[in-house]
Amino acid sequence: MNKSKTADLFEKAMRALFVLCGFLAVAFVVIITVFLIINGIPAIKEIGAADFLLGKKWASTAAQPSYGILPFILTSVYGTLGAVIIGVPIGLMCAVFLAKPFNEKAASVIRSAVDLLSGIPSVVYGLAGMIVIVPLVRKAFELPDGANLFSAVIVLAVMILPSVISVSETAIAAVPKEYEEASLALGATKTETIFKVTIPAAKSGIVTAVMLGVGRAIGEAMAVMMVAGNVANMPSLFKSVRFLTTAVASEMSYSSGLQRQALFSIALVLFIFIMIINLILNLAVKRKKR
Repeated sequence: MNKSKTADLFEKAMRALFVLCGFLAVAFVVIITVFLIINGIPAIKEIGAADFLLGKKWASTAAQPSYGILPFILTSVYGTLGAVIIGVPIGLMCAVFLAKPFNEKAASVIRSAVDLLSGIPSVVYGLAGMIVIVPLVRKAFELPDGANLFSAVIVLAVMILPSVISVSETAIAAVPKEYEEASLALGATKTETIFKVTIPAAKSGIVTAVMLGVGRAIGEAMAVMMVAGNVANMPSLFKSVRFLTTAVASEMSYSSGLQRQALFSIALVLFIFIMIINLILNLAVKRKKR
């Protein structure tokens, strides 16, 4: 009896701990949301929502300051979209190879490389981009400066690979073998089975991988600051640009007054973007399931 009572108490304590941890995760999200709203709304009210979100000029330290963040918004959207277009197909194909390896030794080497990529700090990606990618872009396209949106897209595409590959590989490996065996038995080739059976069956996990990649790309600051030029221009592929994240990171240390409040407002806009992207992708997955 004593052992059973002890076991029951232990089970109840563990359940309470699990529930507490779950509510803590929710609490952290609520706290961050409330903090950003409290600190971000005042600047938007003072500047004006239209001028702040649609303004094309950011000059926070000028005699007559301007706080338009449309260049930052478009740069972040274009940069993230470009990184996803390049990185997701490469990551997905790599995940397929790792989950259904044609060569075990090669898969083992690639898996080790992916694990190493996931542990590399952002500043190292930025440094590698400055030394390798920026000069290559400058020479390849005969530009005066290779620090631009295109260089940032390349760096971001590489940075999202570990997340996309790891999560997609797990999702693909979890697809029941019976699905593939049935497809092969009906006369489909291995390639047809992968693209028409395996990947569709693993789409929820693959969408999760894309969400993680988008979150990594749109939330990156240090690496893109080092390769994008960090100039508040309207986005162009071969022009120096500034992302939402780099706008906050580059000015927060010396900001004050309305400028500091505007930076919190940028963080709020970035947070809302991430929430909207996650919501859209989740809804898309649920509709496909139905």
